[in-house]
Amino acid sequence: MLKQKQALITVLSFIIACILFTLITFSLTENAGFVFSWVTAFIILCILFIIRYHLNRFLSKRVEQKILYEGDTGLLARFIERLRFSYTLDDFIKSVCDVCEDEGGISVLYVDKADSRVLYSSPSHIASQEETLQKLNLNFNADWKDGWYFFERNLGLVSETSGAHGFFLVSEKRHVYFFCRYTRLFDEVIFEKLFDEFKRFQLCEKTITKMSEISSLSKEWALLADTQKSFLPKTMPKIPKLDIAAYYRPLVNVSGDYYTVLPISPEKTLVMLGDVSGKGLAAALIMGLVMNTVKILKDKENLRGIITSVDKAIKSMNLDDKYTVMFIGLIDTKKMTVKYINASMSDPVIISRSLEGGRLRYLKSNASLVGIIAMEDVEPAEQKLYTGDVLLIASDGVSETMNETGIELGETEQYERLLKKSFVKSARSFINDISDLIFAYSGGQIRDDITMLALKVGESV
Repeated sequence: MLKQKQALITVLSFIIACILFTLITFSLTENAGFVFSWVTAFIILCILFIIRYHLNRFLSKRVEQKILYEGDTGLLARFIERLRFSYTLDDFIKSVCDVCEDEGGISVLYVDKADSRVLYSSPSHIASQEETLQKLNLNFNADWKDGWYFFERNLGLVSETSGAHGFFLVSEKRHVYFFCRYTRLFDEVIFEKLFDEFKRFQLCEKTITKMSEISSLSKEWALLADTQKSFLPKTMPKIPKLDIAAYYRPLVNVSGDYYTVLPISPEKTLVMLGDVSGKGLAAALIMGLVMNTVKILKDKENLRGIITSVDKAIKSMNLDDKYTVMFIGLIDTKKMTVKYINASMSDPVIISRSLEGGRLRYLKSNASLVGIIAMEDVEPAEQKLYTGDVLLIASDGVSETMNETGIELGETEQYERLLKKSFVKSARSFINDISDLIFAYSGGQIRDDITMLALKVGESV
């Protein structure tokens, strides 16, 4: 229904634009004092095309809102929203109980076909009945292809929702069945969205389970550290007009620092660096959760959406003293800009050429701590970039490195001079110069994790 209505809106807006073009051109040609030309026609067409585009977009969003979120399909839309912030089996079950069962009267059966075990069954007769499970096992085996499907009253497969008494999702040998007699009322567009969110939930659940199992069953923290490092980029991606280098040195095996560089398009690149409060297992779990949350988000240009999702994910873990500071930036090498949100990170800096040498432009914090206090409405900031600029993002282990007298490196002219002098080098040489200074300044007595990310604009590796 949604796709048909959106297609109808597209056709109608095109017809309206054609009618308007005809009326306008006819009116102008009838005006004796006006000289009509192809240039005039082209300008009118451009204006009408812009109006049609925005009108089509507005009406399509209104129709989507009404069909998917305000009508019968809104029940599944609410379940998807709850599932988006579910990270464990308990979270999943709570979402099912609150939305599917309590609101919609839908019974749910969640089965792991690989292990032949029921993960959850609604207390209703049909979902908990042994005969139902046997029939489903017979009709839909463990090798069933991933996707979403519909079944009729006798639990046989049907191709359309009109005769369906339920539907089920399949992902990596896990099946979740929804027994719902009014399945025909749901717009079919919602099932793809639900399937994508179910896959995302499974990935999150595996991440949390894997790290938790390692921590409880293994005394080898090196194994946990190796698992944690798997979330970090093994090598920097090759991106046109960007020379990228990273430095990562945990104080102990397990760190709360994290970073990533994610190409979105040939011109746009998402960069992120952050630091979780504290050390040990809890910090490592939050670090993995943050990295995984950002990785699976589809819209990586929406910085506000990214930081809000990370905030909700951390809060869902119910670890009262855990939070993260983080910097996320969207570098656009076509527009030569960096749009960013700095959530209480030690000031990242852009170093540019000037007549006096390097000029430092600090990217001040414009958001609060993430995951522990109420998240205010965050507005990304933007800075202009120039060829040869270097963006340096670093955890506080860099600026707070101390010498024997207790003076922090970030407060010294020595550190500032190095930034202004070395930024003309490659990103790797620049990072190496900073790390050499850190160890020389501290006498090798490092007291915190050290993580740095340098991106030089206008030059490729």
